Amino acid sequence: MAEEKNPEQNVEPNDAERAQFEQDVLKAAQDAMNLEADGSTSSPTGSDNAGASQESAEKPADAEAPKAEEKSAEPAAAPDPTEILKQQLAEANDRNLRLMAEFDNFRRRSAKEQLELIEVANGKLLEKLSEVQDNFERAFASENKAKDLEAFEKGMQMIYNQFAKVLTDAGLEQIDPTGKEFDPNLHEALMQQPSDTIPEGHVVTVFQKGYKLKNKILKTAKVIVSSGK
Repeated sequence: MAEEKNPEQNVEPNDAERAQFEQDVLKAAQDAMNLEADGSTSSPTGSDNAGASQESAEKPADAEAPKAEEKSAEPAAAPDPTEILKQQLAEANDRNLRLMAEFDNFRRRSAKEQLELIEVANGKLLEKLSEVQDNFERAFASENKAKDLEAFEKGMQMIYNQFAKVLTDAGLEQIDPTGKEFDPNLHEALMQQPSDTIPEGHVVTVFQKGYKLKNKILKTAKVIVSSGK
């Protein structure tokens, strides 16, 4: 017959093994908890170290970039002051030549316009004087000669009045200083002579009348000045 197993002997090993198993499970759980605790405390440091290492790895590249930009942004060499002065001098000479040419053209144009104005004015004056000349020629024509001297003299007077009017209209004015005080700016003294009626330093006789054109002296009057009594 087979030997019957003692139930007590079988229970005792099972309980021991169960107790040992429970201890092993508790130890394993404890170790796992310790590992998790160690990992949670060390992970930020590790991440920080990784970030620091990444930043440290990126910083040299970033630092080198500004240096490259600084090298590329370096200003070009300053131009030579002598060359700048030469250029400015050339520009000033060019402007001066242009101004001189413009002024010369303006001077020539003004002289031409002034000459044209004088010619126009002279043309109008000469046209009126030519009418006086025509009257003289008609007066001296053989068929118009008057046998009456009084009529001839009257005709000459009319022509003279026409001539004087032409000159007056042109701005010509006679200087007749008879009896006036001598003025060296308007008169030219030919001689002095005593006079009972004319005070000393005044004009006794006008030898030749003077003329002025709009306050401009054309010819001074030639006179004889009184030296007094």
